[in-house]
Amino acid sequence: MQTFTKSSKLEHVLYDIRGPIVDEAARMEAAGETITKLNIGNPATFGFRAPLEVIVDMAANLRDSEGYSDSKGIWAARKAIMQYSQIKGLPNVGMNDIYTGNGVSELIQLSMNALLDTGDEILIPSPDYPLWTACATLAGGTVVHYLCDEAADWYPDLDDIESKVTDRTKAIVIINPNNPTGAVYPKDLLLRIADIARRHGLIVFSDEIYDRLVLDGLTHTSIASLAPDLFCVTFSGLSKSHMVAGFRIGWMVLSGNKDIARDYIEGIKMLSNMRLCSNVPAQSIVQTALWGYQSVNEYTRPDGRLTAQRDFIFEALNGIPGISAVKPKAAFYIFPKIDTERFGIKDDTRFVLDFLREKKVMLVQGTGFHWNAPDHFRIVYLPAMPELKDATEKLRDFLTVYHQ
Repeated sequence: MQTFTKSSKLEHVLYDIRGPIVDEAARMEAAGETITKLNIGNPATFGFRAPLEVIVDMAANLRDSEGYSDSKGIWAARKAIMQYSQIKGLPNVGMNDIYTGNGVSELIQLSMNALLDTGDEILIPSPDYPLWTACATLAGGTVVHYLCDEAADWYPDLDDIESKVTDRTKAIVIINPNNPTGAVYPKDLLLRIADIARRHGLIVFSDEIYDRLVLDGLTHTSIASLAPDLFCVTFSGLSKSHMVAGFRIGWMVLSGNKDIARDYIEGIKMLSNMRLCSNVPAQSIVQTALWGYQSVNEYTRPDGRLTAQRDFIFEALNGIPGISAVKPKAAFYIFPKIDTERFGIKDDTRFVLDFLREKKVMLVQGTGFHWNAPDHFRIVYLPAMPELKDATEKLRDFLTVYHQ
């Protein structure tokens, strides 16, 4: 009998955010267990609701959303995104430079497929949002991870970036604000990254999906606004800031010096046409979401829910013997370090699984984010305070006796 195996293209693809830990949690839930899920940024699960105005707008537009739109998206959505991009300072952006997608994930895949040939290299941060590495690998590229420095607020290590550029490097990816660390990059750092890209002739991909979830009064700067001479591709969307992850609406903006990327842009257009269009009902809310009342400000102000929960998780984790963490400045993730010698940890997947099975709390292991040591894990601090306190107490209790 003929058997069928998975494609060899998947051999080096890792996506442990939804991997064996999630599978084990699903098995436990099927057996009647209740799991606290600190593994994925899904705001609706934890009581974060979409603004009512957004829901009303989508409902009002449903009858006009039954057909396909232009492959790039509906006019009103793209116009709103163009104006938002202009206010953010992205240079040389017109209507034809805007592509909507079924979340940013779809557009990352599209952009990688349009760019990378076998053997082409692309610089991606470590730790990373693993979809970037997965998509670049599936597209045939070779991912080269550059380090982000925990001792420097998780900022990219510029010397490490410089040392990893070769004559096969085509692009650099930055994730700002960062997932999984919550870092927000200052303007001077972005200028230096842009200078590296300029000297080596690199495309800049900037994942900015959390640009409206910045805490502590900080301001997000888009790297494209600082480098009009470079070709930049900027990604953002409403999934996180407007708590509508299930609506699947993201976008991609091409900016700067498009003359150096004309052939690549044609590839993007072709792949965009092949997928017909993105979610039309979700596109209908973009204009209202971007320019209406910004409910996200309620969560990120000094007395807001996200700020309070960020402050709590930071203090709680640093109060557990054997755990230390850098304070995140944005998004809703923290990436703490665990003393592997103290707990005998050699396999962080086993550590996370052991914690899940004993305490019914789900984390994500650091190596799932292409971090090459079993000494970190990611926590989503979206659950309401009682649940968050319970989870950290369970972690403290677990570590008092744990040894791998």
